[in-house]
Amino acid sequence: MTVVRPENVHQARLMRRLRDDGPRSRAELGDAVALSRSKLAAEIDRLVDRGLLDTDGYADSRGGRRSAIVRVGRRIRFAGIDIGATSVDVALTDGELHVLSHRAAPVDVRDGPDAVIARALAVLGELRDEDDAPLAGAGVGVPGPVSFADGVPVSPPIMPGWNRFPVRDTFAAALGCPVLVDNDVNIMALGEKHAGVARSVDDFLFVKIGTGIGCGIVVRGEVYRGVNGCAGDIGHMSVDEHGPVCACGNIGCLEAFFGGAALRTQALTAARTGRSAVLARRLAEAGDLSAVDVTHAASAGDGVAVAMIREGGQRLGHALAGLVSFVNPGLVVIGGGVASIGHALLAEIRGAVYRTSLPLATGNLPITLSELGGRAGVVGAVRLASDHLYRAA
Repeated sequence: MTVVRPENVHQARLMRRLRDDGPRSRAELGDAVALSRSKLAAEIDRLVDRGLLDTDGYADSRGGRRSAIVRVGRRIRFAGIDIGATSVDVALTDGELHVLSHRAAPVDVRDGPDAVIARALAVLGELRDEDDAPLAGAGVGVPGPVSFADGVPVSPPIMPGWNRFPVRDTFAAALGCPVLVDNDVNIMALGEKHAGVARSVDDFLFVKIGTGIGCGIVVRGEVYRGVNGCAGDIGHMSVDEHGPVCACGNIGCLEAFFGGAALRTQALTAARTGRSAVLARRLAEAGDLSAVDVTHAASAGDGVAVAMIREGGQRLGHALAGLVSFVNPGLVVIGGGVASIGHALLAEIRGAVYRTSLPLATGNLPITLSELGGRAGVVGAVRLASDHLYRAA
């Protein structure tokens, strides 16, 4: 596997600047990275020769000769793969991380790594059918704890058969490029930092409410993973020692009370016992229920569904309040499939956090919904891959 990367810290800074800010003239780059004109010219020429940068015409004159515009190489490609419990999202981007194509497909993560990875590769293959540019890197997110250094999931509660499976190495062998693997919540947090509501915030929390619940912690602009990669796994914090058994085997985890899987269980119970006529009708029509059905029932004024959302939002808010007091973030972003419930859920979370966190921590703390929605994961995954490429070899 041959990968072309910047040779030194100056080239790496140039690549990151052009990725984040777009095409710039040589003069503008010189001002931004504080290099002498001769040193800047030498580094840019080396990057152009190696295909990492392209020239792109000339800028307006600033009083002398017109300065050439340079940009990230047009044939650089990254892949982002966000594996969820019930779907896989795949995106192909250019070197500036503009999404060229994006596709989602249903999967069941319980089918095991071979089947799910094969499906993800097939979707990526479809996106690349009309694009012959080689991949420079790929980022992958999975819905469970990940040893980031090893690129493997570790005892993921909702992923039977995935424990210690070589996800990174399997994708790398198939794609012929470097691959990085992280928890799906962390890559969603990276996506929000790169292109979402957290663009101007260096310290924030990203809370994903999907089939399960997790929290990405960003400190000084970088994802905080902890010693072994499991920082932010708030879904398996115990919130009631007398609560239901969680998928992880423990009692009373937050995830056992709220999240897509918990809402489905509660909705089925409400429908089958006759407590909710709206959910009972939906169950009779579809044969099953999901968190989306709870959202629709609540919108229709169903009191049981409204109570599920209210109670779940309050439980999550109370758990999040402790984290807010501990981390003191500048922003909290709520995302994931269940976040589509919208402002009714957001109001409950806000209320619980603002009531129970330290006043100093919440005095100027926005709590908002994700701007990127379902694309946060793939955008963060390609950011992860590009951070790896755009660094000195």
